[in-house]
Amino acid sequence: MKDTAQVRAALLAVRDWIAADEGEVPRPSRAAVAAACRTSLALLEADAPGHSVEVRVPPFAAVQCIAGPVHRRGTPPNVVQCGPHAWLRLATGFDSLEDAVAAGAEVSGAHAADVAHWLPVVDLTR
Repeated sequence: MKDTAQVRAALLAVRDWIAADEGEVPRPSRAAVAAACRTSLALLEADAPGHSVEVRVPPFAAVQCIAGPVHRRGTPPNVVQCGPHAWLRLATGFDSLEDAVAAGAEVSGAHAADVAHWLPVVDLTR
């Protein structure tokens, strides 16, 4: 996924929800949230190729990224998992990885925090 215009359009479609604290703005349609999550994760995967960290946003998508040891099956040693709202705040620059962890995102493994280097994938805070 290198079409940043497509990613930006999917993110802008749900920007008000992303920018607000969870619960302040009604959640957009499942399809709109799914598109924003899937396209932003695909862009992360394209920007940070590799297989050492798995970034999961259930139930919409998961990608492996960041150069390092290859993971084949089961739970990878380096995981970043969060809900759609938390992921989209990370992907767009509204939160840092530290903010997401403080809000309950799962981060495990020695290299999971390396994802922060590649965030935001599209900065919507400007």
